Amino acid sequence: MQQKKFASLGMALVMLSGLLAACSNDNGNKENTAPSSTAATPSEGTYADYSQGFAETVSLDIPVYERAFEGWNVKDNYYTRWIQKEFGDKYNIKLNFVPIARSNEVTDFEQLLAAHKAPDVIFHYDMPQALAYYGEEVLQPLDLNEIKNYAPTYWANMGETIQQYGNIDGENVFFFAARPDTDNFVTLIRKDWVEKVGMKVEDLTSLEKYNEMLGKWKEAGLGVGGAALTRNSYNFSYAYRDWPIDSEYRALYSDLAVADFTTKDAEAWLRNLNYEYNNGLIDKEFYLRDDDNKTKAEFVAGRTGTYGFYLTNNTDLFSAALKNNPTAEFAVLPPEALVPEGNVPQGRAYWPFGFIMGVNYESTAEERAALWMYLEWMSQPDNLFYLQNGVEGQNYTLDADGLPVKNADYTGESALSLNNNKDYWALVTETQAYGSPELTLKANMRNWSPAGYEDIAEDMVRYYNETAEYRTPDALFTVVLEELNEYKADLNSLFQELYLEVVLAPESEFDKKYEAAKKKFLDAGYQDILDEKQQAIDAGQYR
Repeated sequence: MQQKKFASLGMALVMLSGLLAACSNDNGNKENTAPSSTAATPSEGTYADYSQGFAETVSLDIPVYERAFEGWNVKDNYYTRWIQKEFGDKYNIKLNFVPIARSNEVTDFEQLLAAHKAPDVIFHYDMPQALAYYGEEVLQPLDLNEIKNYAPTYWANMGETIQQYGNIDGENVFFFAARPDTDNFVTLIRKDWVEKVGMKVEDLTSLEKYNEMLGKWKEAGLGVGGAALTRNSYNFSYAYRDWPIDSEYRALYSDLAVADFTTKDAEAWLRNLNYEYNNGLIDKEFYLRDDDNKTKAEFVAGRTGTYGFYLTNNTDLFSAALKNNPTAEFAVLPPEALVPEGNVPQGRAYWPFGFIMGVNYESTAEERAALWMYLEWMSQPDNLFYLQNGVEGQNYTLDADGLPVKNADYTGESALSLNNNKDYWALVTETQAYGSPELTLKANMRNWSPAGYEDIAEDMVRYYNETAEYRTPDALFTVVLEELNEYKADLNSLFQELYLEVVLAPESEFDKKYEAAKKKFLDAGYQDILDEKQQAIDAGQYR
């Protein structure tokens, strides 16, 4: 079955390649032909010595998220040039940084693969999609000893994780970035609005209280709750689930690749969203907010009173909002505020790794070696520190603990991207780390704390720690789920149609609309996915 599906994919890629070649970025020097078998199969045993550089220039294509930061060129900036000078020139490697749209990354990778222009690394944050790439046979098997040979520091950091999680169907496929147990995602609320309707932020102890507050906002003419189009991220139902969790239930229904549209938890989420929409409690045009900039714009303009984002010390959110709303005050929305009474603030825990990465099946042995050397170079503390913090005396100064103190006003050539260059160093770690947990937390707080809003970062961390016991990771299947790969694209499109049809329906029609939508979703392939998953669960093929 897998071979048949890959054959059909291959035909589709061939048909697409001519159309896509004209619009694809010039991302490197991959030939527009299938690879030789030797390129895709690592050699074991002895390894060439490239410590003095490659005899002929090797082109190494590295994917980098394109987040539309104003004035930031992901392909060519101070740090890409620094990497080329410090690493590439030393080993006769030409670095090409390949932009991948953060909000459209799978499509970008698939189009680049179709055009034979994909980078040497294929990555994703979530295992279902990583397994999908494996199922498409666009990743080559790995020789773990080769990684250890060319990247001993990286291997010392990540070798155990690679061996534990990187083997699929008995084949070594994935390598990973580290992920310390931290998170800087936060949902803000307009504190001044809450207080104007006679409530306090700490009063928001349940979804019912939150909706009551939204109703008061509406009556007072202040604004509405923020909302956005739900797509390609399916952890919306956690707050509606029973606690404690049932591991098999979680394995069956928790999946970032396809929505759990038919569960009682999803029904409760949809019913609440339908209620909020019909009663004018949330942005009436939430379905048009299909990227972060559009959602952010509503909050900055003062039309919505909540907004979720990744907090960094150089965010422009507060200053932009204050230009339109000079008296605005902000607080962190308590996690209980989105949880129905009687439930606990469940959430999805991260797996113990950041990026899940594979090597492009078209990459040569030399390109693969160059990749391991790149990870080794970036794993050196001095190089990683420079990428994360910039130039001492310009981007930062050092305090008595040796921690960087960022110069938030610096706008010179070495200015970091708005997420502190993370899209470059995320290949080796998801967050910055220093000599001890205490120092790391202190440094993180600086990176996360916008001047004058240190309390926002403090509350974010406090809530994260308080809800730790309720975060659980999704199951990791150790086999390719063929039906999931077969139907997920169609189901994702269908979900967009069906969930909006249910949410935008009059409240009196909710039950009828949802029952019809649920049947349509099951019949379109979701039942086949559930059957396949149940078979794997019964066989113990998940972690």
